[in-house]
Amino acid sequence: MEQDGSLFQELITQTCRLEEGIMYLNPNGKQRTPVTKWKCKAAIPSSDSKSSMEICPCYLLTVRVIRARNIHQADVLSQTDCYVSLWLPTASPDRFQTKAIQNCKDPVWNETFYFRIQSQVKNLLELALYDKDVVTQDDHLFTVYFDIAKLSLGEQVFMHFKCNSQRQEELEVGFALENISGPPETIITNGVLVSRKICCLEVRVVEKKKNKKEKKSVSKKEFSFKVQGSYEGTQDIMLGSDLVFSSSSPAKFHYARYKHPTLDVTLPGKKPAPSFGKGFDLYAKAEDCPDHLDVRLGFDLCVQEQDFLCKRKKYVTPALKKVLQLEQDLLDHETPVVAIMTTGGGMRSLTALYGSLRGLKKLNILDCATYLTGLSGTTWTMSNLYRDAEWSQKDLDKQISEARKHMTKCKANSFSLEYMKYYKKQLCQRRREGRKTSFIDLWGLVLESLLHDGKDNHRLSDQQRAIDRGQNPLPIYTAVNVKNNYSTLDFKEWVEFTPYEVGFQKYGAFVRTEDFGSEFFMGRLMKKVPESRICFLEGMWGSLFSLNVLYIWNSSHSSEDFWHKWTRDKINNIEEEPLLPVKLHELRTRLFTPPGPLGSALRSILTDRLCIAQDHNFLKGFQLHNDYLENKHFCRWKDTVLDTFPNQLTQSEELLPLVDTGFFINTSIMPLLKPERKVDVILHLNYSAGSQILPLDQTCKYCSEQGIPFPRVDLSEEDRKKLKEGYLFDGAETPGAPVLLFFPLINDTFQKYKAPGQKRSESEMEDGEVDLYGSCSPYSTYSLQYTEKAYDRLVQLGEYNILNNEDLIMQALHTAVAQKRRLKGQCTQKGTMLALTLRKQTDPA
Repeated sequence: MEQDGSLFQELITQTCRLEEGIMYLNPNGKQRTPVTKWKCKAAIPSSDSKSSMEICPCYLLTVRVIRARNIHQADVLSQTDCYVSLWLPTASPDRFQTKAIQNCKDPVWNETFYFRIQSQVKNLLELALYDKDVVTQDDHLFTVYFDIAKLSLGEQVFMHFKCNSQRQEELEVGFALENISGPPETIITNGVLVSRKICCLEVRVVEKKKNKKEKKSVSKKEFSFKVQGSYEGTQDIMLGSDLVFSSSSPAKFHYARYKHPTLDVTLPGKKPAPSFGKGFDLYAKAEDCPDHLDVRLGFDLCVQEQDFLCKRKKYVTPALKKVLQLEQDLLDHETPVVAIMTTGGGMRSLTALYGSLRGLKKLNILDCATYLTGLSGTTWTMSNLYRDAEWSQKDLDKQISEARKHMTKCKANSFSLEYMKYYKKQLCQRRREGRKTSFIDLWGLVLESLLHDGKDNHRLSDQQRAIDRGQNPLPIYTAVNVKNNYSTLDFKEWVEFTPYEVGFQKYGAFVRTEDFGSEFFMGRLMKKVPESRICFLEGMWGSLFSLNVLYIWNSSHSSEDFWHKWTRDKINNIEEEPLLPVKLHELRTRLFTPPGPLGSALRSILTDRLCIAQDHNFLKGFQLHNDYLENKHFCRWKDTVLDTFPNQLTQSEELLPLVDTGFFINTSIMPLLKPERKVDVILHLNYSAGSQILPLDQTCKYCSEQGIPFPRVDLSEEDRKKLKEGYLFDGAETPGAPVLLFFPLINDTFQKYKAPGQKRSESEMEDGEVDLYGSCSPYSTYSLQYTEKAYDRLVQLGEYNILNNEDLIMQALHTAVAQKRRLKGQCTQKGTMLALTLRKQTDPA
């Protein structure tokens, strides 16, 4: 049949529903030879015991937007022209809306919308009321958040949402939840995140053969295909006059099978029909993707870390026996897990950590440690150390000398024209790889030149070589995930980096370190991007430039409460009629009132960050489980204002904005408080500027609010005014808390002693004058260069403060061993009593 322009125009707006199987479409949009097939699978446990594959039903949700009452006048000259927008992102990527009712404060719509929802997903429907404007942007009046979990299957309810009691504003909506035909859906979940069934659609276009007499067209035809909500989004296919689009290179789309997927086809521009010849055939084929995930869903330690722990014990157990001077070997259950935790502080923390580690090495404590964590400047030290696969088995003199060379060299060369060209070339290379670059990437390259000779090809995954036999502590680097338009106190999520994995403790989601920065969708690796050189991670871990106005205010005034009315969303619980029976896991119905132009502008000024690192989000596409707020793992880290707004959490973002952990709390302790790591002793090495006790106080407050076992830090006013070199908090009053050793960076007895028990001579007194925090101190957090004398003195101070507190460290280790033995004894006693009780119950005598 001859293809005419009207049929082409008809297909431009034609939408094709995607089902499993194969369908062939003519240009007029009529379907030919549909093939549909259903498969049902039994529940299969995944390889991770904390995640599982489940078969769960889908339901049909009917939403009828009925009417609104007493809507306040948004325009000066007329009543509102109201319409309602519906958004349920767990069911459809599209936003739907009613028609606009002109000039009416009591609009009536009576429009019905249908959604297919997954029963095990947290489905939060957003009903937004707008006033339509022709000239300016539509006014957003309010949004109602309604949890579909409130509804009962098979029932129909009509809800009256009281949006403003003073003005008696009300929105009336009807809901019905019913079973839906078809098989259930197979999902993979860890109780917090849900990965749903993914399909791959292949689309190809075949140009119909022309008659021999017909002249060949020299024009090219471009087809545009779009699957809203798919990983690919939109793709174009270009055909020449004689080209038949090859089946070997179709356009592909990966999408969630049950989220109302549609294929939108836009044909070549409006041209006369003869230029298109006899038309085209469109072939579409959809197939299920494998259920295997490339994102690990689970809260257990990864297999590689578990294997490392077994190997590390072969170093730790004999080392503990030696330093504690024990007569007998420690049993497995008696061996405490010891961790070294550091804080940030720019080059000051980089330098002082070298000294602390050398002190621990001289006390043979380094072989007793299982973990070493860092942030900001201490990550620069760690990444240098782990280039050497045997670093903790050596005296560290070589590493300290190498760092000294770079800390004292002139930094002007790092900003030379030659280096600028190198930076530009490297940033262009990252963009070609598919990364979004920022000033933080440039800062990482500057750090590379400051701390190394030439290009450094080291990558984080390369550090696996330094822990493959358990010969060094496992390094953990930390960052926080933030969100645009929110202060760090309102939204932050801990992210940990090891040579094995990068992931969120809060969501129980991890990817291989080699894959961090690659593109993922619903847990599947879609586009592999080469692993970043570690300098780019160092730039992000120590991103001194990712601050905002609120952070500066908070740093100087110790509170940002004054600004909360400007930077927090105005959200209130609202009344609704009728009162539905309270369901487990349901969220309260809430009302969001958008700020005015002044409030929005001020919020942007206060919360926007100067620059930020952004990597592809490996949580993209996941959805939250219906019970996620009750999951004990999620609750442990649930502390953001958006935790009860599942549509706005991290899985909905394209990119991860990651910043230095110091922009929340200057500590790298959080990975060590993960219960699965079972850390017994933490050596808290503090290198902060200003108050030495502040990061520890903030950690205590955070852990108390989150219900995380942590020792109570009980310091007298006298101690707070004049800190000692070391403190021991045994955590006896807090069950499950680790033993904490706290080492502030202070210059106390070092002024008079060059080594423990060795007083300085008159000629050596000058070497003890280390001005750490004075106005003329060379150790400012933003200082990039030290003199040789300043560098040596800071290293010596860090080492001395460790060596001078040997007894305190030994006391902590003895305490931990005693606690382990006592805990084992209690477990054995309980087991014996239980066995005796069972014997009495089963013994007739």
